[in-house]
Amino acid sequence: MALTSTMFTFDVTLSDVDRGVYESIALRMAQHPSESEDYFVTRLLAYCLEYEEGIGFSRGIADADEPPLAVRDLTGALTKWIEIGAPDAARLHKASKASPKLAFYTAKAPEMLKRQYAGHKIHKSELIVARGVGRETLEWVTDHLDRRLDITIAVNDGSVYVTIGEDTHEAVLTTLSLFDA
Repeated sequence: MALTSTMFTFDVTLSDVDRGVYESIALRMAQHPSESEDYFVTRLLAYCLEYEEGIGFSRGIADADEPPLAVRDLTGALTKWIEIGAPDAARLHKASKASPKLAFYTAKAPEMLKRQYAGHKIHKSELIVARGVGRETLEWVTDHLDRRLDITIAVNDGSVYVTIGEDTHEAVLTTLSLFDA
């Protein structure tokens, strides 16, 4: 018997002073049975931190040629490809050719990723924005994870604060330099 996805409902209050984005977002996310909690939480954070008009989830593992998250304009054209995890060099190369902007969020060690991408040609790698999500942040959000949750995310001067219930955590997010020579 096949396992089904678990549905989560998040009411997100986003206050991103750095980008001038202030939104209340009603977000429904499905966690596939094969999707780790780390990947799921990273996908949630990436959605919130990259939030802009036109952002959406792909069909997930049902369509491996699509990004986990994408921003599309009103015509449906892809304007930003957002990866999660540790995509291989060929996937990043393809993504950077398919979209004018590419970002990815990962909990993987930067040294491992640098080795993984070393020696590979990745189209416009200098324009890729890679953000590392700290292990303590993933664990904190996972410990507070529930199927229905109110979350507040505040971004100010590069600092990210996540509030769930009465608890607030300063998220550890770093910009990674993975593609420099």
